[in-house]
Parts: sequence; structure tokens; C-alpha cells
Amino acid sequence: MSQKILAQKKNAGIKYFIHKATDSIKIDGQLTEQSWKNAQVAEKFAMVLPMDTSVANVPTEVRMTYDQNNLYLFATCKKVGKGQNMVESLKRDWSFLKNDNFVLFMDTYGDLNSGFAFGVNAAGAQYDGTMYDGGSLDLNWDNIWTSVVYNDSSKYLLEASIPFKSIRYKSGVQEWSINFSRNDLNNKEKSSWAPMPRQFPTASLAYTGVLVWDAPLPAQQSNFSLIPYIKTGISKEFANNDGTKLNSASITNKEYGLDAKISLSSSLNLDLTVNPDFSQVEVDRQVSNLSRFELFFPEKRQFFLENADLFSNLGFENVRPFFSRRIGINTHIDFGARMSGRIDNNWRIGIMDMKTSLDDASLTPAQNFAVLALHRKLFKKSSIELFYIDKTAIDFKPMDQKVIMSAGNMYNRNFGFEYNLAPKNNTWSGKTIFIKSFTPDKTGKDFVNAANLQYSTRKIIVSWQHEIVGNNYNAEVGYVPRNNYVKFAPSITKLFFPKNGPILSHGPQLTTTFYFNTNLDLTDNTKLFTYLITYRDRSTFAPIVQNDYVELLVPFDPTRIGKAPLAAHTKHQWSTTGFDWISAPQHTLTYALSTRVGGYYANGNLISVTGDIGYRIQPFVNFDLAATYNHIELPQPWGNNNFLLVGPKLDITMTNKLFFTAFYQYNEQTKNINFNTRFQWRYKPVSDLFLVYTDNYYIGPVFVKNRAVVCKLTYWWN
Repeated sequence: MSQKILAQKKNAGIKYFIHKATDSIKIDGQLTEQSWKNAQVAEKFAMVLPMDTSVANVPTEVRMTYDQNNLYLFATCKKVGKGQNMVESLKRDWSFLKNDNFVLFMDTYGDLNSGFAFGVNAAGAQYDGTMYDGGSLDLNWDNIWTSVVYNDSSKYLLEASIPFKSIRYKSGVQEWSINFSRNDLNNKEKSSWAPMPRQFPTASLAYTGVLVWDAPLPAQQSNFSLIPYIKTGISKEFANNDGTKLNSASITNKEYGLDAKISLSSSLNLDLTVNPDFSQVEVDRQVSNLSRFELFFPEKRQFFLENADLFSNLGFENVRPFFSRRIGINTHIDFGARMSGRIDNNWRIGIMDMKTSLDDASLTPAQNFAVLALHRKLFKKSSIELFYIDKTAIDFKPMDQKVIMSAGNMYNRNFGFEYNLAPKNNTWSGKTIFIKSFTPDKTGKDFVNAANLQYSTRKIIVSWQHEIVGNNYNAEVGYVPRNNYVKFAPSITKLFFPKNGPILSHGPQLTTTFYFNTNLDLTDNTKLFTYLITYRDRSTFAPIVQNDYVELLVPFDPTRIGKAPLAAHTKHQWSTTGFDWISAPQHTLTYALSTRVGGYYANGNLISVTGDIGYRIQPFVNFDLAATYNHIELPQPWGNNNFLLVGPKLDITMTNKLFFTAFYQYNEQTKNINFNTRFQWRYKPVSDLFLVYTDNYYIGPVFVKNRAVVCKLTYWWN
């Protein structure tokens, strides 16, 4: 690790000196061992919210020690005032803002960009993830570690043991960057050990303190894990794709597969998978889609998630050259391998290769997906990344037009680089990406360039983004909803901070987005004015005014239910008003409401209301009801249309090892009803028994489309 970088960072003078334990540490939530009594105490946390100019009102004390195999942490989180701890549930990876919690952030590489996070809420539920981009978290990463929380009327105590083999780090170093974060909802206070400006998350690695080891860390021992699974289930199709009823026989499935995790070094990992199965992954929350483009749903499959930022964080919201959910769509993954991690202090690497099967039903040929990413740190926190993405069909039949429509081309390749600008104090940030695609019979105008730049202070945020996407650019393993455009999107936000009263901050935001074709003729423009008000209890209210202009480049059905389309090159303009209102997170009853009222395509009108109500009986029951209602008034042949989407969800966490989820979704736009339940028993760390039941129904008349029951057992053998 570069000691020079640590010496130059913002809070380099804030240090915690860790010493090796002199006795055996028992994880019981009690401060009894002599090693804890000898350890340095980190205290006098700095307040981050509601203000960042004073010491925290809620006291926190932290101690750390270690032995040959584990890093140990003890946190004393004292309470101030009356009121119970506020928590969502006992479920892993809770929401930071909705729980009383304590989190440790660690930069074990010294690049101020990547690392690990470990935490608990006040009821003892664990929270862990990998860090990227200097302060972002991927909570889909799970690993083996131990924690116990003890509660009494004046405090809660956390004691944790984190195995060195569960994380990645550079051997032979004596300094890491770390910070401790505390969230206390009763006192509406967020605090951290190393102070930081309130406009940044406490996960921001640029403002970490320094963990100083009393001896260089030893090389990490090789770690080898096998994670086999067995699965059985029964499924039945009751209808064809066109909605006609079908009396088919039930299909009983019996499958097994294996994942392997191999530590090639202390910071480089190899993942292997054979016949992977993702039947236990939670279903996507449906949304009403009135846009002209495909929607993006995040990856949830565990195999694709560790070091996922090397692959999936490339590009921008609507320019993503790699989107792992394209792998295995409409077919099955046979096997795959991924090597990812750090070569040295400056270089990271990611290599992934996946093979999928031929699927006759969807006319999808067997395919191979290969991705290479090489990441190089520049200066203090900036970086450049070179990448190559390849999708190649196996036994491709180019004369079969149906196959071409289903699976794309014989091959599709993307090659490019991305530069990330990240100065040490986070005031300036940005990135730029350039990509060229290679596809049969598509040459010329097959490139992408996109960039953004943002300047952030306590009171003002100014940003710029542009995208240039060629007409022949093709990303069949990416997410790029549209082609042949040039986009400019400047934005400015101004904030005011009253010294007293119920309002913590308020201020306007103005954003305008222009889309041009590659001849620089205007095709789309959105002007958005928002006035954001944040209250001291952390609730927010934002009135909104928006104006849209659209020239349709292709025919488009404004209802998206298969009616006649509006003609290409017709022009449409309308204005919309509304507001977004989000309640304070510390109450057992929470709610959010978003409304939009205004015009729509073809001089029509649109009323859109989206709401969410949550109620928890902590820490065992969490109920959430999300609903969206869209009322569209259009001339014939579309007429008036009403689309209701309702999605109640029930989470029951009986213990921190037994979980039950029931999720119901009623979607009038897609004419589908979905019911999904999942029971999970974590009978040992990262080893689970799942029982999943899924039903899908047509609407009008209601009859079952398909039904499935799956039982799956996984075991983590280390």
C-alpha cells in the first residue's frame, strides 16, 4: 500500500493504532477480555447530519484488535433520550437510512476507491458489501463473519470477528484507511469517527482515518471454498404465449451444480461455476412503462456480483457496454469462470467467460460470453480502465432469420476505455468513456463517447453530461436503449441552510436535457425544475415543474399495450407539474408519494400517482405496499386508459436465520398477476435451504398462466 497516498489524504492525522490480542477473544457482546481493556478507544465522533460542524451528541466508542486469523471489532453505541431502537428487521443487508446502526468501512488496498463494509443494526442483523468508486456499496456480496449484539436500556454493544480470509488485502503493509459510521434515528443524527462534509456519504473513502498495525500483515493463506447445490421442483404451463389455454403435463426437475471460490493471492480471486441455478433470487419489482425504451433491472445473481464494478459500472445510466443480465436470457448457463481482483497497488483485473446452451423453444443458439477489464490507478484516486466484451454464437446458422432476430448476430464485440476523474477531496468528479463495436455488416458510425463532470460543495452542485451514440453502435451484451443521437444534460443545484427551524436545507435544481440526431437536429428536450426541501427529521418534499418535447423517430404506441402507433416524425410537446414527498425514516409507519399531472402525446393528458406505504413490527415483520396508477386520455383509436399496478410485499424475519417473503404484483398494463413466496433457512453461515413458490395469472378473465414450486439446498464448504 502506498504510504504516500495515506499521508496526503484529508484525515491522515486521525489514526487508530491496533495491537495484536494477548488473549483469546470470545464473540459474546461483552467487554471482558484483557485485550479489549488494553486497546485504544476511538471516540468523540464528529456529527455529519443534521450539521457537520460539531461533535456528535450520541456517544460512540470503538476498539479493535486482531490475531493470526481474524480482525476483531467492539463498538459501544450509547443511547441518548428515550425511545426504542429503530430497525427494519433481522434480515441481512438492511437499508442504512432506516435503521439504528454501526458500520465499519475499510480501504484495504490504499487506493481510496475500493474496499469492504461490515456493520450491524441495533437488533443484530448483519450488513456487508464491497466498495467501489470511492464510496459506493454493493450489498449483494456476502461472506462469512461473526457478530453478536447485546442491548440494554442505555446502549447496544457490538462485538464482531472478521476472518482475514473473507476479505482481500495487500500483504506486508502496516496501514489501512478506515472509518466508523453511526446512525441514530431517535436523535436524527449521523456521525463518523473521521469527520466529513455532510454532502458526502460516511462511506466516502476520501475522508477515512488511518488504521496503523503494530506489525506488517502476513501474506493471506490460500482459501478454497466449494458451494454445491441440489434442487428439485415441479412446474406446469397452463397457457401458450398467445394466451390460449393449454393442458400440459407437470414437469419435475432435479438439478445439481457447483460453485468454487479460490484465492489466488491475498487480493485476487477465481470463481468457477458449473450448471448454476438462480431460482432463489428475488423477483423484480414491476413498474409501469410509458417510455419508448426498454427498462433497466439490476443484476441479483450472486455469481456476477463480487468485483462487479470492474464490469458492470462501466459507462452511464443509459450507456452501459456490459449488462450481465444479458447472459443466460431465454436459455441456461452451462459453466463459467471469473478471475477478479488486484494484481498490485495500481492494477486490478477482471476476466470472465460464460457458456450458454442452445434453446430450441426461444430459437437461441449456444453462445459464449467473454469479458476482459484492466483497471489502472492514476494519481491519487483517478483511474483508467481498458475493456473488451465479446459475444459469439456457437454453431450459428446465418440463413435462419428467426435465430438472428432472437439472438442477435453471429458475433458482437465492444472495445474501449474509461477514464475516471476523482480528486482527493471529492469536490470535482467525473468520467469519460469511448467504445467501438464490431458486428457483421455494421461498419461506420459504430462508436460511443460519453462523459460527465460534477463540481460539488456544501451549497452548490454543478454538473454536465454528454453522450454521442453512433447509428451502427451495437452492444448486445450491454444496455443502450437508443442509437443515433447526441445528448447534452447540464444541471445546477443551489442549497440554503437555515440556522434554526424545522427545515434543514432547501434550494432549487434546474436540469435540461437535449437529444439531437447525428445531424444535430433536435429530437427531444426536457426542462425540469425542482425545489428540494429537506427537514430536520430527514423527511423531504420537492415540488416539480417539467416541460417535454419529443419528435418520434420510429412509430410508438403511447399506451404500450399493442394499439395503433403514432407515426414516425410526428412532434409532441406538453408540460407537467407534481411533487415528491418522502416521510421521515425513523417511524414504524413510513410513506412516499409522487404525483404528476399534465399533458401527454397527441395532445392527450396524463395523471400519474405513485405511492408506497411501509409498516414494521420491529424487528420481526416488515410490510410494504407499492402502487402506481396512470390515467391516460387520448384521442381515438387509443381513447381513455387506466393502468393500475399494485405490489404488496410481506417480510417476516423470525430470527436472523429464518426468513419468509411473500410478494404479490397486479399489473394492468402487462395484464399479469404474479405471486411469489420464498422461505429461507440459513442453517450455517452462507449455507441455505430455500423453498420457493411462484404463480403467474392472466387478467380478464383471470386464469393461471404457469406455476412452479422449487426446493433448493446450498452448502458452503471451506
